[in-house]
Amino acid sequence: LLPGYPFWLERTNGAVFNSPMQKEIHAHYLDQAVQIEAGHLDALCDAARAHNIAVIAGCIERPADRGGHSLYASLVYIAADGAIQSVHRKLMPTYEERLAWSPGDGHGLRVHRLGAFTVGGLNCWENWMPLARAALYGQGEDLHVAIWPGSLRNTQEITRFIAVEARSYVISVSALMRKSDFPAGTPHLDAILAGSEEVLANGGSCIAAPDGTWLVEPVVGEERLIVATIDHRRVREERQNFDPAGHYARPDVTQLIVNRQRQSTVSLRD
Repeated sequence: LLPGYPFWLERTNGAVFNSPMQKEIHAHYLDQAVQIEAGHLDALCDAARAHNIAVIAGCIERPADRGGHSLYASLVYIAADGAIQSVHRKLMPTYEERLAWSPGDGHGLRVHRLGAFTVGGLNCWENWMPLARAALYGQGEDLHVAIWPGSLRNTQEITRFIAVEARSYVISVSALMRKSDFPAGTPHLDAILAGSEEVLANGGSCIAAPDGTWLVEPVVGEERLIVATIDHRRVREERQNFDPAGHYARPDVTQLIVNRQRQSTVSLRD
């Protein structure tokens, strides 16, 4: 299992400063986080290679290049040969997420060739960041993957919006989280679940076509394997009258500069 969303924060007064309970939960969360350079995703890479499929996975990353004790909401692209080709750390944690996650950088704002398509992705509310989207559009993205902690209210509008804006296919992957999904060994589990309904996050995974129509309407309240056939010709048809990074752009008037350097606190020169 990959570590996911810090659901405890809004349910246990996560902003209380110096709270022993918050420290204990956070330390447990940190212990569960992924260190990619240590091979923690090797099993997923092996599965991608064995089945010849590309994978976009969201996880909580604890990278060694930032000291190994800070957390990032990361989107990992694994190619069909099992190689990790990019790791995008969420640019700006949203609201209470800042109590657990660190701001990322632009290093992972990259796209990848996948058959006829050029695929890219963003984490959660950074899908609402116009310049982050534009950074991917400008690299030729025509298949966008948006990953979410799980809520219909997050996916039902932005999925179709990005599809229409980009004239791209958009896949929103949104988690389902129930009380029964919490591991039994989670610290202070009774406090986390006190007063909550059975379903904490109701999913909302869906797929929109380049004209904004639904290929798969949001799936709510249940686990389901979603399969769809997509045709690159529809991208070209919809971009006949609007191409945000092509014939409908004015780079002589407005341009975007993206810093894709991996940010580090220390630069060592021997």
